[in-house]
Amino acid sequence: MRLENQPWMQAEATLAVMAALKRAGGEDCARFVGGCVRNGLMGKPVEDVDIATTLQPQAVIEALEAAGLKHVPTGIDHGTVTAIAQGQPFEITTLRRDVTTDGRNATVAFTDDWAEDAARRDFRLNALYVDQAGQVFDPIGEGVADALAGRIVFVGDAETRIREDYLRILRFFRFFAWYGQGEPDAAALAACAALNEGMARLSAERISKELLKLLSARDPAPAVRLMIETGVMDTFAPEARNAERLAAIRYPDTILRLAALLPDDAHLARHFAERLRLSNADRDRLAAALAVEPPLPQTLDARSVRRSLYDIGLRAYADRLALSGRTVEDTTGIAGDWARPQLPIGGEDVVVLGIPKSRRVGELLRKVEAWWIENDFPDQRREVLRKLSEIVSAGG
Repeated sequence: MRLENQPWMQAEATLAVMAALKRAGGEDCARFVGGCVRNGLMGKPVEDVDIATTLQPQAVIEALEAAGLKHVPTGIDHGTVTAIAQGQPFEITTLRRDVTTDGRNATVAFTDDWAEDAARRDFRLNALYVDQAGQVFDPIGEGVADALAGRIVFVGDAETRIREDYLRILRFFRFFAWYGQGEPDAAALAACAALNEGMARLSAERISKELLKLLSARDPAPAVRLMIETGVMDTFAPEARNAERLAAIRYPDTILRLAALLPDDAHLARHFAERLRLSNADRDRLAAALAVEPPLPQTLDARSVRRSLYDIGLRAYADRLALSGRTVEDTTGIAGDWARPQLPIGGEDVVVLGIPKSRRVGELLRKVEAWWIENDFPDQRREVLRKLSEIVSAGG
């Protein structure tokens, strides 16, 4: 089979990197591999171009230097050097085979055998290579058929592949979300269910990165349901069970989709985010989206919307609307037009009325602010000062 009409294969940067490698190792020393081949066959966009080579890592570095191309030893112990051509990165990895594995890391040995390299990969549709002329190589024998049919099947024995790296459990569901069609492979699903406790060996960062990639698929809900049914989700996110609410979030906002899976509990959301080592910004957004106080208004009239926006902010307001099954559009444009105002008086205005600087100044300002919010944020300073005087006179 041939892979033709692929702009990324004929781009100047790609040609420069391939030419550098071939000058050092011969015409068949380098082939495109993995995702770019898979996506090319499936008619999907190609973002990253990875290259496999028979050249040893040091020979790759020397070849790139001879061609005047920048390089970074991104995974040199595992045979990976990243070339930079015209600002575009290309991961170049020497063919390899696993010597030892422990469920997280592997010790590898380099090889010049393409079939040996293919045999250590995770899924058959990722164990594909294509040369610069477009000739597709499928050493496993089922990769092309899987790619065209949308089948996610482990290379060889599923349990063996998972025991080599337990992250492959999450990768199975992620690839099913992105590329799967029809029913999931039964052997793969059974192996994921049987070995999911091995994911306890993985770092939170590896898990959260893979989970967020899964949630950025067009429709991740079917894959997430499978994760819940097989017990995989329980191993790292037992709180994340609301697949039905997830299915209602139709646009690929990964943090909002993650929020949809969780209960409405800001405290729980913070602990969840910290456990999975999410960024502070993502943690705060999750907590704000899943807070129950102050509650959203039952009716989305202009006044109620403005009060909610003042209380929780536009981002959290929009997230909470989406999680409740409504959208910002339900506010008839108010959410996008209204800027959060500032109370037009401050502590010095309280002190002028003879109140000494103390905790009471803040208490009086909070009472005025409550009145100001209730009355839809009047922007006349004189009116707000008059209310302050009334509260002070009344002994407030």
